[in-house]
Amino acid sequence: MTKIKIRAFAGLRDALGTGAFEFTAADSSDIDALLAQLAIAYPSADLPNKHFSVAVNRQYCEHSTILKEGDEVALIPPVSGGAGNNFEVTAQPISLDEVARRVAAPDRGGITLFAGTVRGVTGEMTTDYLEYEAYAEMAEPALAGIAAEAQARWPEITAVSVVHRVGRLEVGDIAVAVAVAASHRRDTFDACRYVIDRIKQDAPIWKKEVGMDGAVWVEGPESIV
Repeated sequence: MTKIKIRAFAGLRDALGTGAFEFTAADSSDIDALLAQLAIAYPSADLPNKHFSVAVNRQYCEHSTILKEGDEVALIPPVSGGAGNNFEVTAQPISLDEVARRVAAPDRGGITLFAGTVRGVTGEMTTDYLEYEAYAEMAEPALAGIAAEAQARWPEITAVSVVHRVGRLEVGDIAVAVAVAASHRRDTFDACRYVIDRIKQDAPIWKKEVGMDGAVWVEGPESIV
């Protein structure tokens, strides 16, 4: 038998009733075999009918990956829309001045700064507050990777900083800040938009909307703020 560590986030954590636990899998189990075993062990979680990705030891993997003793397996639901202090997941309030200072330098004449705040009204839905959760050990490297993509697409970009907040956020609080710097302003606008759009698609960060009608985890191609 093979002992592994399971981590689950957002709606999957709620479904399983825990976000971190040890599980004993059959020897030579791959991801598909593990998921089948988890489905039997936790029938109320309804895992076969849920959509999520799997990471082993903080790397996304194929379902044919064979698990080894001590592996950490993360069950990662679709996102809501250590990597250096320019890329940070924090429970503290975000200072826009501080995020901008992280990319400022004498040779950088253009800085574009985006701030995403918590909305109180989305269509007909009223939000009392949001709860954000992140797989920080993967989220911060993911933010750095997205920034690297932007710099590859726009070589004039000389610095990027991204800070995302987790925990309970009230209406009006800053949930995410992106700062992009270059010698001139031209490419900073497009690069900043690219970074925030990619964060919404791929960063392992989730939000729960809480309002008068209850609470729901937002999954899929939704806006993160």
